Amino acid sequence: MHKRAFFVGLLVICQIIFWSAWWTPAASAFPKSSYTEEQKLFSQAWRIVSQTYLDESFNHQNWWLLRQKALKKPLDNREATYKEIENLLGTLDEPFTRLLRPEQYRSLQVNTSGELSGVGLQIALSSETGELEVVAPIAGSPASEAGIQARDRILEIDGTLTSTLTIDEAAARMRGPVGTKVTLRIQGIKGEPKYIELVRDRIALNPVYSTLAQQPDGVPVGYIRLSQFSANATEAIAEAVDSLESQGADAYILDLRNNPGGLLQAGIEIARLWLDEGTIVYTVNRQGMLGSFEANAPAITEDPLVVLVNQGTASASEILAGALQDNGRAKIVGEQSFGKGLIQSLFDLFDGSGLAVTVAKYETPNHRDIHKLGITPDIKVSLEPIRFSQVGTAADSQYQAALDLLNRNSVVAEAI
Repeated sequence: MHKRAFFVGLLVICQIIFWSAWWTPAASAFPKSSYTEEQKLFSQAWRIVSQTYLDESFNHQNWWLLRQKALKKPLDNREATYKEIENLLGTLDEPFTRLLRPEQYRSLQVNTSGELSGVGLQIALSSETGELEVVAPIAGSPASEAGIQARDRILEIDGTLTSTLTIDEAAARMRGPVGTKVTLRIQGIKGEPKYIELVRDRIALNPVYSTLAQQPDGVPVGYIRLSQFSANATEAIAEAVDSLESQGADAYILDLRNNPGGLLQAGIEIARLWLDEGTIVYTVNRQGMLGSFEANAPAITEDPLVVLVNQGTASASEILAGALQDNGRAKIVGEQSFGKGLIQSLFDLFDGSGLAVTVAKYETPNHRDIHKLGITPDIKVSLEPIRFSQVGTAADSQYQAALDLLNRNSVVAEAI
C-alpha cells in the first residue's frame, strides 16, 4: 500500500478527486498463505477499514463477525470478491467509504491541474437523501453553459435511473470522448424535472482566474476565482496576488463559489498566504485526538479580503473559508456552503483496485463541525441563476455585495 497525497474534496468532472492515504504497515499485511487470492483481497480490504475507519463501532456492528461470515462464502472470482467487499462497506451506511475497481481507480489517479474529457460536473451522494446531486459545475464546461446548478439532482443518465447506479458508475456514464452526447434528467430545487442534452468536451482545469475590478469611484479590488485546490493552486494564487498588487490592488475578493475542494495541503498553504498566524483547521480521528495545521509566516498581503461562497463551496473550500472567518481575516459573503466535513483516505489494494475510507473529520479554528451544516456567511446574499460569462460582473449580486462591503470599509478606514 502506497502513501498518497492528502485530499479533501468531492468529485470533479465526473472523475472523482480523492483524499489522502495514511500508510499503515499492518493494513497491507495479507492473511495466512493458505487463503485463496480472493480471500486475501477481501481480508486486505476488511483490515484497512478495521484499522482506519472513523467510526470504531462500524455502524454498531460486529466487524469481525462480518469478516468471518464473508470468508465462508465461495469467492469464486474477482467480481464476486468485489461484490462481497461492496456489501461489507454498504453495511456502514456511509457513501464516502467505497471500493474502486481498477479502471475506476486509475481514472482517479490523474493530475488535478491537467485536462479531462467529460461534461464538467462535480457530483456527490446527498448525505440527507442518498440521491445523486450536483456539487458544482466546472466553470466554462458544457454543464455550466447549460445552466446546471449546485444541488440539482441527477435523476437519469441516458435513460438509466441513477438510483440503480453507484456514484462511480454514474461518473463513468457521464465521461466519454469529446464530441459525444449524453442526456441527463435534472431536477432543480424548484420546478419540474427536465432533460438536458450535453456534448462532452475537454475541460481545462486551470484553477485560478484573476482580474482587477473596474471601479472608477471605488477602491482598486483584485478579484481571484479559485475553481479547485489542485497541486499548482497555491503558486497560482500567489502569482495572482503579486500581479494584482503591481496593478495597484488595495483589497481582494476570493471567489470560492462552486469550488468542491481538492488537495487538503493546497487549502492549508493558501490559507497561510492570507494569515500571519493562527490555527487553520483541526482534524479529529476516531480516538477523538486533535491534530492541527497552523499559519506560521508573514501573509502575502494584509489588504482587506472578502470571500464568496455558495452551496457548491465544499470541503477544502470550507476549510479555507472557515479559517479566514474564524481568524477574523475575511468577511464571508453569499449563501450557506455545502457542508462536507469528513476526510477520506485512499488506499491501494494489491490487485490494482482501491478503497476510499472515511478516516477523520475536521473542525474550523473555533471548533465548528460544519458537516451537513456548512459555513454561514457573515452577509447572506442570494443569487439568481446567471451565465458563466456574467460571474464577477454587475449581474452578479454576490460579487457586487462584496465590492460594496470593501468600498464601505475603505471609506471608514480613510475617515479614521
